[in-house]
Amino acid sequence: MSTFGGPGGRQIISKPVPPERGSFPLDHDAECQPLMKEYLKCLRSTRGVNEDACRELSKKYLQCRMDRNLMAPDSMKNLGYQDLDKTPATVDKPESSVNAGKGR
Repeated sequence: MSTFGGPGGRQIISKPVPPERGSFPLDHDAECQPLMKEYLKCLRSTRGVNEDACRELSKKYLQCRMDRNLMAPDSMKNLGYQDLDKTPATVDKPESSVNAGKGR
């Protein structure tokens, strides 16, 4: 008699857990492939450092996938991209500390 599947002959059935953001179809028609290749080329040229130019390419790639229904539409903020226009608040901090030193 075989005990295939576990002790006592019982099979353990586990339910698969989906990925956090779900799965999405592959780009079989290579609609967004040029953007993906540009991004990988950018990463190679910067030796793996994800600089602003590379981040912009990856953002365009994800937008391409969303536009062609290859992934669920989502806010870029939720995907880890912040608007560059909203970052001057962090630039103001050094100026305020410089101005504070001038008043003394």
